[in-house]
Amino acid sequence: MRIYQAIESLWDFMQLHHTPRVSDCIVVFCSNDTRVAQIAATLYHQEIAPKILFSGGLGRFTQDHFDRPEADIFADIAKSLGVPSGDILIENASTNSGENVAFSAQLLQSKMPNATRFTLVQKPFMERRAYATFEKQWPAPYQALHVVSQGGSFLDYLDSDVFTSSFVINAVLEDFERVKAYPTLGFLTEQVIPDNVDLAYQTLLNRFPRN
Repeated sequence: MRIYQAIESLWDFMQLHHTPRVSDCIVVFCSNDTRVAQIAATLYHQEIAPKILFSGGLGRFTQDHFDRPEADIFADIAKSLGVPSGDILIENASTNSGENVAFSAQLLQSKMPNATRFTLVQKPFMERRAYATFEKQWPAPYQALHVVSQGGSFLDYLDSDVFTSSFVINAVLEDFERVKAYPTLGFLTEQVIPDNVDLAYQTLLNRFPRN
């Protein structure tokens, strides 16, 4: 399998290609990619949901680069794009996806106890893990769940001065490894991994060995 074919195969698998649907709350797993905040603001203005919850403290990719919690920075971006402060909830203590889910659930239980339909927003290659983590760890019944991102191809995502191809490929490999390993640890739901996707992973691993 050629390298570019392998990248796009794995990239496509990590996305779920959901269509945004009306929900009670947009839940954003914050990160080092502030474009995600712009996507959440767009969904809000499209009336996908009346509230946005930004979840994220300082993680391994942001603790040395952000001077404030991820959620605070994302919230400011949303406000600058016209989202009213009163429609924004902030959870700024979480440091990983499991905490994103757990701490967001605690906040919504207090602020929006009747919310049962959720739109998750993430980076494209983290769609699947965010969805599977929510499925496994959300502590209350819910009616509907879908996940969206900016979508597109690997090359589309690199249309930025911030992310180099090698950095993103390594991040995708790490996320895929979590998708494979975390179900047995009880962190997320089991995912069916097609043979061609596993082959793509092995191809990239040979080209970009893990440190």
